[in-house]
Amino acid sequence: MPDPVYSAARIIWRDGRLGEGARLIPEETAIALTYNGGTYAVMMGTPRDLRDFAIGFSLTEGVVRSPDEIETLDIVELEDGIELRMWLRPSSAELVNERRRHIAGPTGCGICGIESIAEAVRPAAIVPKGHTFAPSDIMTAMASITSLQQLNIQTRAVHAAAFWTPAHGLVALCEDVGRHNALDKLAGALAQARVSASEGIVLLTSRVSVEMVQKTATIGAPLMVAVSAPTALAVRTADAAGITLAAIARADGFEIFTHPHRIAAAQYTGVAEATHVA
Repeated sequence: MPDPVYSAARIIWRDGRLGEGARLIPEETAIALTYNGGTYAVMMGTPRDLRDFAIGFSLTEGVVRSPDEIETLDIVELEDGIELRMWLRPSSAELVNERRRHIAGPTGCGICGIESIAEAVRPAAIVPKGHTFAPSDIMTAMASITSLQQLNIQTRAVHAAAFWTPAHGLVALCEDVGRHNALDKLAGALAQARVSASEGIVLLTSRVSVEMVQKTATIGAPLMVAVSAPTALAVRTADAAGITLAAIARADGFEIFTHPHRIAAAQYTGVAEATHVA
């Protein structure tokens, strides 16, 4: 497989001076997801954790309901990309044939194999009530991921998606140039490990769009926390799905947009201005 990090020669202009040297940057390659011999989507992503990606994408896009429905999975390196070849059980194959499209997805494209606006804004799965978390849990969880983002430490150019629980700390972390890809990889890693997401937090180093909420709902996590702001549709979707959405997470705190009952605070001292972003 291609190395996920590439050393690129560069010319540097800083402080009025020219210099030269190398910089580590993330690799980006075409990744085709095929089911029973037909292409479903072609995504641009980081060539790493590809088994997790194949399984997670299949789950969050509704192609399968369980990893067990994927009978075989082969990762095939081609001259101009990588193909994730999956063969499904007959019942699952019939469903994917109805949705199959030949799609070229940009980096981290989050909506694939659909035909209508209604499918794009489909209601997310309803998550169970789940665990109650302390604000300190969220702060600890977010602080735990920075030092473990190996690709981002090298390149400063990739997203991470992680899962954390009060009992076990950081359970899994996945990285990719595409934020949707990183979350799909996380979904695949958790599914293969048979981890129940109902007692933990999905952590994102990106903004929160509607697809990120839909994928988190499929994973089954009751709480998602992101470093950047959500879109309005993401907030509405999280609210309808029963997900607690916290965002704009910084070293001094975070903002809660939906279902604040899952975050147990001793008291609320006030409401911040809605337009304020640190």
